[in-house]
Parts: sequence; C-alpha cells; structure tokens
Amino acid sequence: MFIYDSVQKTKREFIPLSKEQVTLYVCGPTVYDDAHLGHAKSALVFDLLRRVLEANGHNVIYARNITDIDDKIIKKAAEQGVGITDITDKFTEAYHVDMSALGIERPTLEPKATESLEAMFELIQKLIDTNHAYQIENGDVYFDTQSDQKYLSISGNKQNDDDRQERVESSTAKKHPADFALWKSVNDKSLTFPSPFGAGRPGWHTECSAMIEKHLAGDDKFAIDIHGGGADLLFPHHENEAAQTRCSSNHELANYWMHNGFVNIDGEKMSKSLGNSFFIKDALKVYDGEVLRFYLLSTNYRSNFNFNEQDLLASKKRLDKMYRLKKRLFGMKIADEKTEMKTKLLEALSDDLNVSLGLAIIDEMVANANETLDANPKDKLIKRQSTSDLAFIEKVLGFGHQNPFEYFQFGLDADTKKKIDDLVAQRSDAKKEKNFEKSDLLRDEIMAFGVSIMDTAQGTFWERTE
Repeated sequence: MFIYDSVQKTKREFIPLSKEQVTLYVCGPTVYDDAHLGHAKSALVFDLLRRVLEANGHNVIYARNITDIDDKIIKKAAEQGVGITDITDKFTEAYHVDMSALGIERPTLEPKATESLEAMFELIQKLIDTNHAYQIENGDVYFDTQSDQKYLSISGNKQNDDDRQERVESSTAKKHPADFALWKSVNDKSLTFPSPFGAGRPGWHTECSAMIEKHLAGDDKFAIDIHGGGADLLFPHHENEAAQTRCSSNHELANYWMHNGFVNIDGEKMSKSLGNSFFIKDALKVYDGEVLRFYLLSTNYRSNFNFNEQDLLASKKRLDKMYRLKKRLFGMKIADEKTEMKTKLLEALSDDLNVSLGLAIIDEMVANANETLDANPKDKLIKRQSTSDLAFIEKVLGFGHQNPFEYFQFGLDADTKKKIDDLVAQRSDAKKEKNFEKSDLLRDEIMAFGVSIMDTAQGTFWERTE
C-alpha cells in the first residue's frame, strides 16, 4: 500500500510501526454549529482510508477528537442563554447523525477536550520542565518556538506573523511573535478550568498532542502511524502539534501525514465568512446520504473539490447503475468469490486511495455483468461473481448497502412512503383473496404517486419513476 505523505511531498510505501495494529488520528470537529461539506469531506476520506487499511489485513485503531472547548462555543452559549454543554452535546449528536447518514463509521476512540485536561497538564508541565515552554506574568503559558530546531519542518513554512492562529488575542509579553499558547489564563465568568498553571483554558493545539500521547503513542521514534486532517490544518495546527510532541516526548508525532483538499461551492472556497457554507443536514434533505458519499469521494482526496449540482447528478447516475445491477440480483445469496474486479479495485485504492480508477473498474464490472445477463439471464457464475463484487464494494467503499428498491424511493417524505406501503400491503391481501378487481384498483392508486410496482419471489417492492 502507498500513501502520499504531505510532509515529504511524495508517495511512500505504507509500513506500519507495529504488526499488531495501525494507529490513525484525525482532527475532528469543533462542536458549536452544524457540520458542513468540508467536515464531510475530511471524515469521508479517512473513513475510506480506514476501510482500505482493514481490507489489506490491518487492525486499525482510529481516533478522531471532539473539540468541546473553544471561544466560538462560549460565544454561542452566551448568545442563546444556555450552558456550554447544551451547545456541545447538541452539535456533537448532530455531527454523529450527519456522519452516519453518509455511511461514515464511528472511530475506535473519540476523546473530548474536556475529558483530556489531565493529559494536557502533563504535556504542558513536561514542556516547562525542559525549557520548551514558559509562563508569563498574567499566567499564560507559551511554547518557545525557537527552542525547537525542527520547528516548521512539517509545513515547510517560512515564519510569518500574519500566519498566527490563536483562539484568543496574542500577548505582547511573548518571547517571540511565533510562540503559541499552551494555556491561557482566564479570570472572567466564561468557561474556565483549574490547572497547575492557574484558572484558564488550553490552547487550540494542546489537546491533540495530549490525546495522541494518552491514547495511541507507543513507539520510540513515532507516536502514531498516520495523522490526518484538512489541508488548512497543516499550518499552524499540525506544525504546532508536532513541535509539542517532539519536545515533550523525544519522538516525532506521526510517520505519515495525510491532508485532504478544500471543498468549494461552484468554484468558491467554502467559508462561513463568505456566506456560502453548505450544511450537510440541508444537503440530506435533497439527496440521499449515499449519493453525497459517492460524489464527495469521486475525485482525488488531495485535490480541492468543486461542489456543484450538475456534477452531483452525473455522479448519481453512476451509482444508480450499480443499484440497478443489485436490483437485478435481488434475493441472491451473497457469494464469496475470488474475482478479478476485487483484486483490481483493492490495488487501485491501495495506491493512495485512487478512487477515480476504482470507480472506473466498478463501471466496467457493472457493464460487463449486465451484458452477460442480457445474453444469458440464468448465468450462475456471473451472478455469484457480481454479488461478491457488490458486497466487496460495500465493505471497502461504503456504497450499495441499501435495499435496491428502497434506494430508488428517495425524495418521498415519510408520510407518503407509509401511505404507499399501506396500499401495497392491502393489494397483497387482495391478491391472496383473489380479489383481482380490488388489486387492480389499488395498483392504480399506488402508481398515481409516481411509483412502479414489482412483484418478486421475495415480496412486492416499489420505487419512484418520476
């Protein structure tokens, strides 16, 4: 398996630190608002990475943090007149719901900042004890960037004061402009925590290093195998994480660094400041979560993604074709066949998650299966191979897990679906009673909703035709 290392800027063969497990850490959401497509892209990329690693036989320990300490959270709680946990609990749950709708599996570990304070205190104290950090008169603790000879080796940046990103205003008492906060002293009535350094809150970068050391670190040279996140986190967040870990633990943070590109909407970088943020919950009202998953994963993960509905609809047609083959094979027992498609697909995905090539391989499989079944509908070999291929696609890419008839029902609200289901049940009863006149009338009533009916050996199913 090969992955592109963002730090070394080259594709490298993936060799895990341990034969027993692969450790993966990804920066998760700050839970003060609903998740947008940028969150979805990152979560999808690393969900796919985990699946591909597992398909290659690795046992993956995957951690994705929840940032529940942040000025934005405090501000929203104050604006709404509610407690901090009211905000964080609400949006953590909303994040989980959105990710689940996209077929993203929960990580092995999901540590929260509020649950990791002791680990942060330990990290900060180590840095103070080794002269890599210092406390100023007002109680703030800063990392001394000039004490780390390898600082900026992760991002390759040249130091620029304008690049500083801090959750609170910078202090003029710092030794160097680039020094960043490990702990901020806070004396107002907002969210504060007692610590050995005084009451306050941790710096933005502190939590991830502490969580990795607490939950995953286990190698003399590197703490973990892979660290991932959005490209916007490479500097300063990942740079500062790496510096903290390097100076506190005498090992590098990660052996491989992976970063996904930005999500743009019609060519414009998604940003709340630009007013074009696209919440996942809104997208899910219009499109099935699996359609969004298929579309957002359809291009190279490192490239910026231009989200537009024309491309999404074209992408959906590819997924539709796969589901139409699945419908054609509906009711068949899933076979465990060794197929050429499965081998080629895993090889493509193992080459730095080459989904574009992977989808082309799937397209070819679907076309060939349909062509063979058109010529010989009873071909048992192609049916076994195709069911096996579809099951493998579902496992590794997360596409195709739905009942194929229900997949084509998307777009109808729950009440309408229930009405149709009730009419279908009444029609089935009428057919059993040999009341064919009533059965025909019910069929016409069902079709008036813009759906078609299919009577199969497994029962009666329906799907949208409009």
